[in-house]
Amino acid sequence: MKLPRDLSGADLVKGLRRLGYEVTRQRGSHIRLSATIGERTHHITVPDHDALKTGTLNAILKDVAAHAGRSRDELMEGLFR
Repeated sequence: MKLPRDLSGADLVKGLRRLGYEVTRQRGSHIRLSATIGERTHHITVPDHDALKTGTLNAILKDVAAHAGRSRDELMEGLFR
C-alpha cells in the first residue's frame, strides 16, 4: 500500500489513538505517544506538522508495526481504511 502524501501529524495521532496509544506529552511541535502491550511500553514521537514527510511517516509506521507484531501494510489498512 502506498503511503499517503498529505497526512498531517494530528491525523496520524488520531489513528494511533484508535490503536491504543495515548498522548503522554507535547513539547513544541512534537507529540509523544505511549502504548502498553503486555509488559512492554512503546513510545513514539510524531511531529505535529501539516504534512509529514514520507520518510518520517514510513519510519513511524514501521516502528509501530514492529511493536504490534504486524506488517506495515496491515497496520496501514487498520489506520487509513
